[in-house]
Amino acid sequence: MPPVEAWQKVFIDREAYFEQDVHSYINCTTCHAGQNVDDMDAAHEGMIADPAADPEAGCGDCHPDIAPYAADSLHFTLQGYDTAIYQRSSPENHPTLEHMESYHCSACHATCGDCHVSQPNAVGGGFLEGHVFVQTPPMSRTCTACHGSRVKNEYYGLNEGYPGDVHLRQGRMACEDCHDGAQMHGIDPNIPLDEDRHLNANHRYNGDREPKCESCHEDEIGVGSGILEHEIHGTELMSCQVCHSVSYTNCKNCHVDKTEDDVPFYTVEDHWLGFFIGRNPLQNNERPYRYVTVRHVPVDINSFDKYGDNLLDQFLSRPTWEYATPHNIQRNTPQTESCDSCHGNDEFFLTPDKLAQYGLDSELGGANLDVVVEHAPPLPENADELVERIKARIEAEGGTLEGGGMEAEGAQGGEELSGDEAFWGGGEEENAPAENADESFWGGGEEENTDQSAESADDAFWGGGDEGGADNTENADDAFWGGN
Repeated sequence: MPPVEAWQKVFIDREAYFEQDVHSYINCTTCHAGQNVDDMDAAHEGMIADPAADPEAGCGDCHPDIAPYAADSLHFTLQGYDTAIYQRSSPENHPTLEHMESYHCSACHATCGDCHVSQPNAVGGGFLEGHVFVQTPPMSRTCTACHGSRVKNEYYGLNEGYPGDVHLRQGRMACEDCHDGAQMHGIDPNIPLDEDRHLNANHRYNGDREPKCESCHEDEIGVGSGILEHEIHGTELMSCQVCHSVSYTNCKNCHVDKTEDDVPFYTVEDHWLGFFIGRNPLQNNERPYRYVTVRHVPVDINSFDKYGDNLLDQFLSRPTWEYATPHNIQRNTPQTESCDSCHGNDEFFLTPDKLAQYGLDSELGGANLDVVVEHAPPLPENADELVERIKARIEAEGGTLEGGGMEAEGAQGGEELSGDEAFWGGGEEENAPAENADESFWGGGEEENTDQSAESADDAFWGGGDEGGADNTENADDAFWGGN
């Protein structure tokens, strides 16, 4: 994204603000304090730069149905980080870890203003529209400014050799099409307005599985879908990403430190693109799958040693390969090419040799034992019989069996199954922009050419090139410790 000039960060577009924004009816001092006087120095005495740093105090009077929940949401608090870090440590180490967080984590989390008024500090800050409040934050200047090295690169297709997510390339979908305002503000939309509506999530993957693939693809999932692969695998054997995701970023480890002048920084030892199917570390009613995509999160037993010794003394009580939902969904992937692309093929599975390959031998233990797969599951001996039963049932119901572009070797005699155009919306309109596309959401500029690959993997890792990537390295990634 283009850098913001210094004057653009502080000067208000008077004409735009007073003609377009209802907030202009409120005195500046009502939110920002300070003094309503002509003297410049006196005017700024006691001024509050970001009133939304305390959402309830700054925004709650006018937004009582949102601000209290936002103040407790994962976007604002460090609860997601704490959940992960505390599980790897003992209670006596928590105060030291909280001290570490005050340097390396607190500044990364978003206030109301970071989304609705200005760009996040991670990319230098500055007004979005001259202090005009933006109801739907522009994706390329807010969402992907923080969620850059993983989500942005995956979704936009900035990882070299991999196209952007089909929901962007074909559906022209923005973040808020799946992640609605209630979820972003930590509000449970299923609870009545007159009750406490806190989501009460203490980690990204706690609670309800939202958004759900079924919300848009209900008719294409599981038994009754008429899609051979979905009929065979059902809805509880594996997550959708196991078949429909491709390689994503995995980080080896991260170490935090600060300079003599107390300027915090961190270093990531290594990162690589890889695709790994593992056993589900979060198996529950919401996430019943036996197999899911897992991502290596950048935590190391020595990550916080600059602040104390042996702070992560329970390091492997939580897996270092965690449940992941990569934002690079494709209809056809290497693992969908044939039945034995996965069955009997260790290439896509998190097997013990993968840990050795990436120098992570020391992590083969503890909670990771519940994630690592010894060998890829073989193709069932009755595969042919199973397919014939499915075909007979669907034909008896008057339906037509379709496929997802896979060659069902051993099941259909190698016959290539026809694609299900309806699965992604298909047809001639699949590359057309959505009719209600909000141009301001994308933030405009060159970033809209989302099919271009990044010139180098290193540039793409932090947002790359001229898009302010250098600033991103000073701030923790979107789900650095608390998710993927």
